[in-house]
Amino acid sequence: MDGPHRSPCNEGQVQAAPPPTQALSASRKRWILVATVLGSSLTFIDGSALGVALPAIQRDLGAGPAAVQWVSNAYLLTLGALVLTGGAAGDRFGRRKIFLIGVVVFALASLACGLAPTVELLIGGRALQGIGAALLTPGALAVIGATFPPEERGKAFGTWAGAGALFGMVGPLIGGWLADQADWRFIFWINLPLAALTIAVTLKAVPESRDDDARGLDWIGALLAVAGLAALTWALTAAPDLGWTSPAIIAGMAGGVVMLVGFLISQARQSHPMMPLTLFRSAVFSGVNLLTLLLYFALGGAMFFLPFDLIRVQGFSATMAGAAMLPFAVVMGLFSGVAGRLADLFGARLSLSLGPILSGIGLALLAWPGPGAGYVDGPLAGMTMLAIGMTLAVGPLTATVMGAVQPSHTGVASGVNNAVARVAGLLAVALLGVILSAVFVSQADSSDARALLGQVMAGGDLDSAATDAFHTAFRVVILTCAACAVLAGVIGALTAPGKFQTAE
Repeated sequence: MDGPHRSPCNEGQVQAAPPPTQALSASRKRWILVATVLGSSLTFIDGSALGVALPAIQRDLGAGPAAVQWVSNAYLLTLGALVLTGGAAGDRFGRRKIFLIGVVVFALASLACGLAPTVELLIGGRALQGIGAALLTPGALAVIGATFPPEERGKAFGTWAGAGALFGMVGPLIGGWLADQADWRFIFWINLPLAALTIAVTLKAVPESRDDDARGLDWIGALLAVAGLAALTWALTAAPDLGWTSPAIIAGMAGGVVMLVGFLISQARQSHPMMPLTLFRSAVFSGVNLLTLLLYFALGGAMFFLPFDLIRVQGFSATMAGAAMLPFAVVMGLFSGVAGRLADLFGARLSLSLGPILSGIGLALLAWPGPGAGYVDGPLAGMTMLAIGMTLAVGPLTATVMGAVQPSHTGVASGVNNAVARVAGLLAVALLGVILSAVFVSQADSSDARALLGQVMAGGDLDSAATDAFHTAFRVVILTCAACAVLAGVIGALTAPGKFQTAE
């Protein structure tokens, strides 16, 4: 899922010195902020709403387990691999222009998703949405950075992040209600009026800005990253159906690894790489990005598979499943500022060790309820604990990443960290899907357990044995997520700076 786990505090990159802003009135700046919030709301609402609608999408389009994973993976793949290129394109060609292109691409892709008659076309539309998001998300932050002077940027970014938390809060409820009462396709169609309003406000209020010193784009790196991640993810997702010894799977995994190694080589040789490897000379930067990989792997995997368990095993409606996500959004939205002040007071190490460990405990609690549990004795405690842990970790994580590099590299450092978080979600859905399938097949009493798994996830009328097998598999997946989160906390304790240390 690309929803609740997406923190507005950890999106994109902001680079380059802003142009003079003295001529912009306070009213004009407010309208510029409105434009960036509206544009970003496309990704915030869409991502958080889609997760609880995935079971309905799988049922209506007759998709198997691998195909429904790609509904999420296609978006995460293009977003994670291209977000750094999107930020650099804004610096070179104009931040407003790239932001608008991203909004248009996202809107057209949303229209395609809403009209998709097959899951294959929906997957294609989701990949196109990811390209749009990779342009508009860093573009929105870059527009804010270029508009507001340093003394006003904190408040502007805080307003943007707060709006993101609000949209993330209502997204699951919207998605669940539409899946239950209307049509999941409206999740995509509501993006069209939002995009039109964003374009109108942007053309009216947002001035163009660019970085005159920006150089060429790293297209080779972008293509290698997309191709390598796509091949590896496809192989992991298709392996349960085709078998690990299938020539196609072996070729996919080998090709993916080769292209990702080629990506690293290209980054070492490029004069202007999308991911400068020199950043990883900092032990803090490397450690916190490893923490990010594990923590967002845990969160992304849990949030993808949780709605299936709530709806298919616990008997929740899609609306109720969306409501189960509310504690996450409420705690994140209300207490992120408090968590930031705690990190300032006690140092990032405490937050980046305690936060992931509490998240791990919350994830483990989500595995505790048996079939048929209600809301209070079901996901409430786990989601609340998970929210507290993530709230403690997210803000200090971003600040630590940016503080681990030279000031001139803070934009690309933030962008790299955001890309790591997105790729972590991509790998989580693929790898944890393998675990879910393997455990289900071992538990199910069926000659075609993979087909039975698809029927369970799509809401078929099945016996309790199949449902119990799915719940057992879900528990293994969620406990794996919990272990990854706790390991992230251990890494935070070992690598994050303490109260009296600098990040460098």
